[in-house]
This record gives sequence, C-alpha cells and structure tokens, in this order.
Amino acid sequence: MSKVEQWLEKNIPNLSGKTALITGANSGIGYEAARLLAMRGAHVALAVRNTAKGGKAAREIRSAVPQADLAVMDLDLASLASIRSFAALFTAGHGRLDLLINNAGVMALPRRETADGFEMQFGTNHLGHFALTGLLLPMLQKTAGARVVTVSSGLHRTGQINFDDLQGERSYSKWGAYGQSKLANLLFTYELQRRLTAAGSSVKSVAAHPGYAATNLQYGGSDRSDRSLQTRLMHVLNKVIAQSAEMGALPTVYAAAAPAVQGGDYIGPKGPAEQRGWPTKVQSNDRSHDLETAARLWAVSEELTGVVYDLQGAPPVVETTG
Repeated sequence: MSKVEQWLEKNIPNLSGKTALITGANSGIGYEAARLLAMRGAHVALAVRNTAKGGKAAREIRSAVPQADLAVMDLDLASLASIRSFAALFTAGHGRLDLLINNAGVMALPRRETADGFEMQFGTNHLGHFALTGLLLPMLQKTAGARVVTVSSGLHRTGQINFDDLQGERSYSKWGAYGQSKLANLLFTYELQRRLTAAGSSVKSVAAHPGYAATNLQYGGSDRSDRSLQTRLMHVLNKVIAQSAEMGALPTVYAAAAPAVQGGDYIGPKGPAEQRGWPTKVQSNDRSHDLETAARLWAVSEELTGVVYDLQGAPPVVETTG
C-alpha cells in the first residue's frame, strides 16, 4: 500500500453513498482528486469541457480503481448557458450532492473573453464557479454535511480585485489577471461561509490549494512569443521543485472529506512556503479576508452572472442578461 493510500485510510472516511462533483476532472489535480475520492467509494461526476478527454480519464481511473463509480458530464465554465444547462441536468439526474469541488481553471492566458464577454481567467476561475455553486446550492442544502471546496492558489497573494477594470479591458497582465481570479476564489469561499452561517445552513464552504504540483496547467497559458522559454522553464521547475499531481490533490481531498475540516478553512501543503507536503490548515493573506471587498465582489458577481443566491433553500433566481 502506497503512502498516499495509507494517508487516505487514516484521514478520509468511507464515502460510499456520497456524490462528488469535480470540475476540470479530466487531468491534473481534478483527475487525481476524482481517482482518490472514487477509491474511497464516492460516486464522482467528472464535469469537463471535453467529454472525449473526460471519457479517457474515466477509463484510466477505472483501470486503477475497478470499483470506481463515475459519470462524465459536459460543462464549459466559460459559458453561462452551459453552466445553467449542466446544473439543470445534474439536478435532474442526482438525488444528492455531498461534495462540490470547484477545481477547473486556466492560468496566465493572453487576454481573451468567455462566451459572455468576461475576461477568460476571471470569468472561468471565479464567475463560472460562482454561478455553478449558486445554481447547485438547493441540492447542497438538502444534503446533510455537504461541502463546497474552491481551489485557489498561493498566487492569490499577488492578486488585487480591480473593480475599475475587472475584465482587463484597459490594462491587462496575464499573471495579474490570474492572481485576481485566485484572490476572488478565496473572497468567495469566505463570504459564502459567512452567508451560510448567517442562514443557519449546515453546508460548509472551504478552500484549498495544491502548492506547486506538476500538472498541465503550467503549460497552457503561454502565447507564441514565450511558449518555448516558458515550457522549458516549467519543465525544469516541475522536475526539480514540484510535487506530483497526486500529492497536489491531497489538500483538495482533505478539504472535501476530512472530518476535522471546518467551514472557512483553507487547506494547503505543510512544507516550506506551502509548496509541497501533506495537507494542513494554512492561512491566506489579509486581502482575502477583507469584508468590504468580499461583499462588493459578491454583488458584482451576482449582477454579472445573473445568479442570485437564495440561502433559504429555494432555487436561486436566474435573471436573464443582455
């Protein structure tokens, strides 16, 4: 038995009868989290933009975990129409949702826009997950012990929420936009927990980050002018510094299913600079805990997505935009 399997048995209870939904589960952290949760008995829905790649991932998981209970579903977080369609299909096809893992993301892209005109990193990493969580909240509220896990990054520390230019239309930095989106993930996590607590809900909102893990994410954002240099650099860093995607997925798995986790926790690697190691509770920066910024971001996110949260258990109001 591997050290990771030993860690799982020690920290993660049997999840038979539980349903987990993981965005971006066809590769990297999402794939490993899906595999590990399936190993503990959960039914895992792989929400992916490319169902062919999702199907391949499911076959690979089943080859390693023959008893894996998996479903592959089509979801494009860069399209509000896709998110609404997905949420309706998922709700119709599932009786419960124990673990919603907001994992999918894009990193350091040249500026481009989602189907709804949002800057791609902010639109996918934050707004897409904000809308998805709101639309699935009634199902979460009806499932005892449900959790929402949103995957952030240590690079949230570089981020600032630029309300005067959220979409990077006047000035754009691909790394600045990424940092903004990852800071937004944490502001969302903590604000959601405050609202859940105020409403008397048992749902927990938790955040996690993988440290520096070797995944395809590092290679996806470079444009033609810097792709060769960035690819070579990332290849070296992945070899020398990064931990495996399997280890990088453990903070997410811990946040999703470890009994000791509380709403509002932030889970990351225990090692130096939170880059690698076994999961533990960590701290995010002061900006991520700013109440005024969080409330303003929440209001803007509702306005942009048209998804208004109803924390009393009724379906969220979906407003048409445009």
